[in-house]
Amino acid sequence: MDAVAVIDFETTGLSPLRGDRPTEIAAVLVADGRIVDRYQSLMNAGLPVPPFIERLTGISTAMLRHAPPVEHVMAEVADFVGTVPLVAHNAVFDSRFWDAELSRLGRQRGQSFVCTMLVARRVLPRAPSYKLGALVASLGLPAAEPAHRALADAEMASRLMLRLERELMERFQCVSVTHALLARIQRMPKSQLHAHLVGQGPEVSGLRGSS
Repeated sequence: MDAVAVIDFETTGLSPLRGDRPTEIAAVLVADGRIVDRYQSLMNAGLPVPPFIERLTGISTAMLRHAPPVEHVMAEVADFVGTVPLVAHNAVFDSRFWDAELSRLGRQRGQSFVCTMLVARRVLPRAPSYKLGALVASLGLPAAEPAHRALADAEMASRLMLRLERELMERFQCVSVTHALLARIQRMPKSQLHAHLVGQGPEVSGLRGSS
């Protein structure tokens, strides 16, 4: 797979449409099957952290008082990522915050997100749960600590993405698994995965020895 950036946010709530803002972000660059670089920072958007969020993440309002402003962090991480394709676990959540914060800077996302949760639902239909920690545990992947912190979760999502890539290569004899292929997989019905990968030919799926 070409280089991708795996993103994870911690936030004050579930939706920027309700006024929630980020408290932390991590971006993990993955290339040639391994993590090659990382970015992580707390950020201060001037909002208090609700008690249940503090219990979940360990991030407190007091911690954010000394964190850099959200505008500084988002500009920095956007430059760090550049035009590299994006990945997140439950990407609908992270993409909303990414887009909302870039919009505040007068910037716009130019690349698409792949969601490892959606891909896992299609590639691993018998998984007991599609929560990130549960998938990592069921696949025997290395966990990262502390849980529910941006860098740990981005690293675990990176390992999950690489495991899904390997699963596709082994089961369907893919020569390579691209971000574009994962984007197609996340949109298709589960029942069509095998037919799509085996029946569409190398020009579509990158299959080895298929026609």
